[in-house]
Amino acid sequence: MRKLGCLVAAILAALLAGSLLLGAMLGEATVEEDTAFVIRTGSSLTSVANQLEEQGLISSADGFLLHAKLFGSGDPIQAGEFALTANMSQADILRAFQSGDVIRRFITIPEGMPSVLVHERLMSEELLTGEIDVPAEGSVLPDTYDFERGENRQAVLGRMQSAMTAYLTEAWAQRGDNIAVITPEEAVILASVVEKETGKPSERRMVAGLYSNRLKIGMRLQADPTIIYPITKGRPLGRRIRRSEIDAVNDYNTYSMAGLPKGPITNPGRESIAAALNPAKTSALFMVADGSGGHAFAETNSEHEANVAKWRRFRSENGI
Repeated sequence: MRKLGCLVAAILAALLAGSLLLGAMLGEATVEEDTAFVIRTGSSLTSVANQLEEQGLISSADGFLLHAKLFGSGDPIQAGEFALTANMSQADILRAFQSGDVIRRFITIPEGMPSVLVHERLMSEELLTGEIDVPAEGSVLPDTYDFERGENRQAVLGRMQSAMTAYLTEAWAQRGDNIAVITPEEAVILASVVEKETGKPSERRMVAGLYSNRLKIGMRLQADPTIIYPITKGRPLGRRIRRSEIDAVNDYNTYSMAGLPKGPITNPGRESIAAALNPAKTSALFMVADGSGGHAFAETNSEHEANVAKWRRFRSENGI
């Protein structure tokens, strides 16, 4: 019995020694605080292990590689930016790299942002790479988009434009029977005018209905934003519109021509596109600001003149 006990003790001691030796060979993770770790495209597991050791996130690159060989799933590691959290194990780190659970960052394009400003926003995002041209006006769907550190700007812009194409296809299929546009492209143009004409979401369909009425009878839209667009490409004008600009003849100014501008004057959002394709059923042909951020609508010129007089009084009383 004594011999058997000694044998068991020897075996346990050997197992313990082997375990300690294996543990020493495998090393351990040493992530002390939340850390963003970037794996470049084309990186090997060996280079990543060395990078982890250099940054003090594991105790041994060789140990990490041995751990991956013995216990890893065999799946390739993914490129991207990963969030390593305090007290993660080597198994946790390897699993994150293999699953591609990367940090997603976000960039927002507000409704009505013109393409020159979309370009500026993408170019100013320091975590993106590469150059892009100013996208075609009306080609970007305003929304919040995610991206990875180091992603190419053209890829992000491509998703924004694909989103517009997809939404426009969906919205066109659900268009109403009282619309004044005959193509999806015309819908985007009208929607861009609606987007710039009202800051009140509840008015979009009404404004779209009014402009649709004007288009149907060949009446000029007389939309102020179409005067401004050729001057600033959608940036704020920063002053009142001049008489000479109202009278200017070009392919955008709807004071000097009937019909739609030759192209969009901004990137309209979903709601403005939906309004252009499902406008309110109204007889209104005129509108003027009412001092609340919205508009007063009228069916006749005499009603409109009365609304204009109210607006002028409001401006005078409020020093606008």
